[in-house]
Amino acid sequence: MKFMLLFFVAIAAPLLTLSAPAALDSSEEVEVVPILRDDRVHEEDGRFNVEVETGNGIRLSQSGSPDGNNGAVIQAGRVSYTAPDGTPVEVIFVANENGYQPQSDLLPVAPEFPHPIPQFVLDQIAFAAAEDAARSEDSEES
Repeated sequence: MKFMLLFFVAIAAPLLTLSAPAALDSSEEVEVVPILRDDRVHEEDGRFNVEVETGNGIRLSQSGSPDGNNGAVIQAGRVSYTAPDGTPVEVIFVANENGYQPQSDLLPVAPEFPHPIPQFVLDQIAFAAAEDAARSEDSEES
C-alpha cells in the first residue's frame, strides 16, 4: 500500500509544483501546466476520495477506506495520461489484502500456461527417467 501511495506521490509531485525551478537558463521556456481540478475529501472515519486533472491531460481518480479487519486501507482508482509518443495510457488499480493489482492494456502479460515445453527439456526428463530406471534395475539385482 505504501508503494502505491509513493507511486502516486511521485507522479503528482511534479504536477503540483506551481512555481518554476529557481535556476533556469534564460533561453529555456518553462511550460506551466495548470491544475484544472483538485478535489479531495477525507472523512473522519478514514475514507477518502481524490480527483485531480491537469491541463496536459493527466487524470487521477482514487478512493479508499479502512479495512476493519487489519487496519489497512483498501484503495481503488485509475490514472490516465498520454505518453510522449502519443499513446494513451490508462491504468486501473485495486490495492487490498491481495496487494497492488494494476490493469492496463500496456502492461506486459505472462505467456499462457501450459506453454509448450522446449524439446531439450523433454530430452532431459527422458534421460533422467532412463537413469532412474537403470538404478532401479541395479538395486533389484543386488
